[in-house]
Amino acid sequence: MKQNMKIITILFLFIRFNSFAQSYSEQITKHRENYKNDFLKESNSPLKEDDLKNLHFFDADSTYNILADIEVLKNEKVFKMPTYDGTSKEFTRYAKINFILNGKNAQMTLYKSIALAHNPKYKDLLFLPFTDETNNKETYGGGRYIDLSSKAITDNKIEVDFNKAYNPYCAYSDGYRYPVPPEENDLQIGIKAGEKLFTVKKKHKKQ
Repeated sequence: MKQNMKIITILFLFIRFNSFAQSYSEQITKHRENYKNDFLKESNSPLKEDDLKNLHFFDADSTYNILADIEVLKNEKVFKMPTYDGTSKEFTRYAKINFILNGKNAQMTLYKSIALAHNPKYKDLLFLPFTDETNNKETYGGGRYIDLSSKAITDNKIEVDFNKAYNPYCAYSDGYRYPVPPEENDLQIGIKAGEKLFTVKKKHKKQ
């Protein structure tokens, strides 16, 4: 009887784990479908429908969906974050996050755009640009971004899903003014999650 109960428990846990894995994978698949569709809606988009087949992603992996400790910073001054076109954009450092990923401790900074903070639609938006050891190999050499929300902070924690990491427009075409990830967000690990390299030659934006 005890042996049967043990087998049933193992089967239950196996089914539950596979159900969770499938559900999470479906969630990421849906997120990426919406992500691709946004390129077709955006008037300033570097990609057209035929280009979407050249977008590639790592398989969904829930181990890269982490719950980080967050410390909201106070009295931070506005600073200019360099962009890939040689100009800059104004940001403030909003918070520090700490987490463990692949057995290593990591710390990153979340930023808030000064320009977007005045827009009611984006007033809660937090910006997480980063680089890691996959850059120039499997992912865009200039790093990737993740969008978060200050409303998602609960009990001094925030969910950060690297499966939702995406490329800046300058990964696909020149002529775009996108921030360069600050050195303090250079991770000394490979983030094998989110968007990969664009697989065709970079475009030239028409002026």
